Amino acid sequence: MPFTIRDFQPADFDTLWQIDQDCFPPGISYSRAELSYYIRRRSSFTLLAVQAATTDPDQPHSQEKHKRNSPPNPTANIPIAGFIVAEAVRASGHIITIDVVASARRSGVGSLLLHATEDRLRAAHCRSVVLETAVDNIPALKFYKLHGYSVIKTHPRYYSNGVDALVLEKNLF
Repeated sequence: MPFTIRDFQPADFDTLWQIDQDCFPPGISYSRAELSYYIRRRSSFTLLAVQAATTDPDQPHSQEKHKRNSPPNPTANIPIAGFIVAEAVRASGHIITIDVVASARRSGVGSLLLHATEDRLRAAHCRSVVLETAVDNIPALKFYKLHGYSVIKTHPRYYSNGVDALVLEKNLF
């Protein structure tokens, strides 16, 4: 399924918060206030991966028929497949969070969001980008290493649930 990238709109907030709750366990997921704070920071930006329209112009009712015959999909009414919050501060970028809904994982959404963010950080003259991820989040570690990120240090008890975080970095130029 194709996806497009767009900027955050205030009406998206509740959906993004719910996605974050679904993606991360308590102690790692953000409260409403925390997520709102990071999205609203002066130096931050939020990008969304949105499902592209898939209607067939030759069969105007094909999507309606498909909906009636398909099993219920909890994300069917949520066109947002994932989002990323990042910031550019001087010559360094920081990825605050990247969240992809379960049904869209392994479909390229995370890579699309990451590449769009890195492009925006380069345009803001950031020379590198850093992020944190839980030491036990093996899929995230594999994903970031695949995209050229390297572990540079560990933050003990970084998350409110006591889990350590690995700090990863990538040079953008």
